[in-house]
Amino acid sequence: MRPFNDATRRNIADLCAAFPRAAPAGVATDLKRAAVVIALTGAGQDMGETALLLTRRAAGLRAHRAQWALPGGRCDAGESQIQAALRELHEELGLDLGPDAVLGLLDDYPTRSGYLITPVVMWVGTGSALAPNPAEVASVHPVGLASIEHADAFDFVNIPESTRRVIRFHFGERLIHAPTAAMIYQFREVLGGRATRVAELEQPVFAWK
Repeated sequence: MRPFNDATRRNIADLCAAFPRAAPAGVATDLKRAAVVIALTGAGQDMGETALLLTRRAAGLRAHRAQWALPGGRCDAGESQIQAALRELHEELGLDLGPDAVLGLLDDYPTRSGYLITPVVMWVGTGSALAPNPAEVASVHPVGLASIEHADAFDFVNIPESTRRVIRFHFGERLIHAPTAAMIYQFREVLGGRATRVAELEQPVFAWK
């Protein structure tokens, strides 16, 4: 278990700083920019375990309704990815953080639906209370970092529609797919000091639109 304390914060910040971001190859130039947040907070009975926040999208949304996701969304005109991530975190979960909460950025992930998503790693302080927006978020689930570091937390399967492997994250009895699974997987690898690329990991067909 990674305790939710300042030593863990510094360690993850150092790991993110050492991670050499790389642009995915062969990506179309007309993809819409978006950002998601790997929001790290305390979890467990005494809030002593570091966890990331996973959401279930509201069923009334126009796109990707009821799917599992990291908090985030499309960048507004003139916004940087960090600015968009901070805004979306406030709009979805009621968390009002500043740029000093950012620990680092992971690789951009291109989606089948036409987005280039930047994952932004942030540290959520203990005094920050969640206030999910029901119009966007059906539920919020802390995922302990120990659970994403298990050897069997992720698997890879083949589908007839693509030559690329589909990644799946085993979250209890549920399966979380890319792009969310791919970005959590890369964060897991960063925690282990590995620069593992994920842009070629495939999404399931239902997420292609």
